[in-house]
Amino acid sequence: MQGIYLENGTTQLKDLPTPAPKADEALVRVSMAGVCNTDLELMKGYMGFEGVLGHEFVGVVDQCSKGDWRGKRVCGEINFGCGTCGFCARGLERHCPNRTVLGILNQNGAFAESVVIPCANLISVPDTISDSAAVFVEPLAAAFEILEQVQIQPKDRVAVVGDGKLGLLICQVLLLTGCELTLTGKHESKLAIARSWGLEARNKDEVTEGEFDLVVEASGSAAGFATALELLRPRGTLVLKSTYAGKLELDAAPIVINEITVIGSRCGLFAPATRALARNQVRVDELVDAVFPFEQAAEALARAALPGTLKVLLQVNG
Repeated sequence: MQGIYLENGTTQLKDLPTPAPKADEALVRVSMAGVCNTDLELMKGYMGFEGVLGHEFVGVVDQCSKGDWRGKRVCGEINFGCGTCGFCARGLERHCPNRTVLGILNQNGAFAESVVIPCANLISVPDTISDSAAVFVEPLAAAFEILEQVQIQPKDRVAVVGDGKLGLLICQVLLLTGCELTLTGKHESKLAIARSWGLEARNKDEVTEGEFDLVVEASGSAAGFATALELLRPRGTLVLKSTYAGKLELDAAPIVINEITVIGSRCGLFAPATRALARNQVRVDELVDAVFPFEQAAEALARAALPGTLKVLLQVNG
């Protein structure tokens, strides 16, 4: 099979052995995959990853010895727990100390014609969800994770910093709480998408310091972290969604002085995201920037890395 392999900071489309699934694993033929900002950070050295990139995907099960999965259209939760530790016993495979992470940590990913996924991680994709929408299940699950971690009331003033793909998904999820929500960013075209959804969207220079009870930082930049802190009222809550290849310089004084609660937020469960897409509670069509055939993977990654680009998709099979 062919896969997009990252090695020594460079990627290439290369011939690889088709993986052989173990007894508790499935072999999935990848239909479509999405390029995530995390993929771009990995290419810069984040996590020191080497292998096949990609963790946002939809595909069809070719082989699976457990359950009635063969021929089913699926996506897959990306954290592969050991299944025996205390975290896994509590359903926290995402925090298993021995986990691998699809296309991110010691596990070849989905930028390939086939990928191996534990059968327990498979999530069925309803026929009403298109391939291009199903690719958003993983980042949308990360957006829903915020609601698992913090309770947001309709009276709360909430801001999302960062008008990229994840920020726009987070906004749609937070709108479901009825809170007073504002998106802040620097790309007028993306802010316009948010406004078309009935959301208040402002340029980053048009927001007031200390205006918000809760701020989600999803800009992917160190500057976004500083902005998020500035927007919070004393005793507000900062939810961190960004990942950075480099080190983040942190001035802890405002956090201490203003008694800010900081919450790291990462992956989420796929079921809420799948339900939201099936019920048309979340719109993703406007977030697709371009679709590339798999053989043009280099061009796809280059396009995704351009400032202001939304979601770039790879048509792998079919």
